Amino acid sequence: MSKKPRQLVLNAFFQRFGHHPAGWLHPSSTDNGRPNLDWYIRAAKLAEEAKFHAFFLADFIGQSGEITANTGKSPNNYQFEPFTLQSVIASQTKHIGLVVTLNTNFNYPYNVARLFTSLDHISGGRAAWNVVAQWPEHTAENFGINQNRPPHPERYVRAEEFLNVTKALWDTWDDDAFDHPDRAARQFYNSASAHPLDYRGKYYSAKGLLDFPRPIQGYPVIVQAGNSEEGREFAAKIAELQYCSAQSLDIAKAYYTDVKRRLAKYGREEDDLRLTPGLSVVVAETDQEAQDRFAELQQRVDVSNVHFGGFDLSGYDVDGPLPDLPYQESENGKGRFRQQLELARRENLSIRELVLRFRVSRGHLQAIGSPKTVADIIEQWFVERGADGFNIVPPLLPSGFEDFTRLVVPELQRRGIYHKEYEGATLREVLGLKRPANPNTGVPKGASAHRAVPSVAAEEAELLRAASA
Repeated sequence: MSKKPRQLVLNAFFQRFGHHPAGWLHPSSTDNGRPNLDWYIRAAKLAEEAKFHAFFLADFIGQSGEITANTGKSPNNYQFEPFTLQSVIASQTKHIGLVVTLNTNFNYPYNVARLFTSLDHISGGRAAWNVVAQWPEHTAENFGINQNRPPHPERYVRAEEFLNVTKALWDTWDDDAFDHPDRAARQFYNSASAHPLDYRGKYYSAKGLLDFPRPIQGYPVIVQAGNSEEGREFAAKIAELQYCSAQSLDIAKAYYTDVKRRLAKYGREEDDLRLTPGLSVVVAETDQEAQDRFAELQQRVDVSNVHFGGFDLSGYDVDGPLPDLPYQESENGKGRFRQQLELARRENLSIRELVLRFRVSRGHLQAIGSPKTVADIIEQWFVERGADGFNIVPPLLPSGFEDFTRLVVPELQRRGIYHKEYEGATLREVLGLKRPANPNTGVPKGASAHRAVPSVAAEEAELLRAASA
């Protein structure tokens, strides 16, 4: 049987007013800051009509209690809790995948296992987990956690153990454990289909059975975001869909090749992981019209309060170069910090230019132009393997995404690189990903084939080695 042609993956990543920091200041933005469920439902339905693979929800949990003159200048990060919102969206859609961002540092494996298997069953097998391991200080304070923050490499070790314990909880039931109740025998399920977990690890422990059936997909699709060395290794080992960033094709191709080649040492194939960089798109009927629309947003960007690497740059000339200061990497977002610093040094950008080049798109590729111009960029990155697809991050919403679905999607379909219909019932099937088998199925009662966590010491040593390479 011949292999199916490779198809572009498109995910929609929305923030209420768009991803551009000045999006909420645009004349077309008239909504207030209260949560608006109808807005998200309309957005998800529009993405599904355009046959997007997934609807991606970030979750920047926690807010600092420090109030300054600049605190109220950004409308982002004030949104619905993602499980609640995606559960509603699941009831209003039929095909699109539902990606929930969840931080492993402020949750427990058992709760997470329940939440995701519930969402997977509610949606008919469309759940996906964006695994994040950030440890913002203000978030820890929100949760009353006063312990020292673990270093960057250790967070990935903790996150992997968390994920493996969660998988082990999903695997405490056979796929068909609740499909054949024997009413005559008064037997709701066969005890042989239950596989109690008893695990005590370095960071987490769990004992017993999950109180809900195994997810329809086996496991929800595992998503991961990150550009750092640790993030690349983590993606190669556990991710099935990765959200990353690159501003040039050469950098994207090098990243794509690097991450894909790492899969083999974990017994994985290249097709087991889809790489989807962010794509910031402004599209109009002509290139000039698109450039004019983008310029409208750029003119509204505030560059009077720029912080970088632990320094307040408001005292420096914004049209001068990035000053030579002893910048410090944040333990959160290391990859993005390095991208900004390298770009500023390489191209000798002023502070203003760095903000307008990198920060307005969060380091993602910008595609500004006519449908042909935008489709050409997408096709080149896809064909030359700089990406398997993209997370679309419109600078301005909702109009920017409406324009993309109306103008660009039909052009991509005409070129034969993007599907016209969903092929498959679950998100795994639509993405062409394997469904994980339950390693405990068929194992005699009392035995276990599931090893919840590989040697933590070995994992820690590998990630620490990767971080120092």
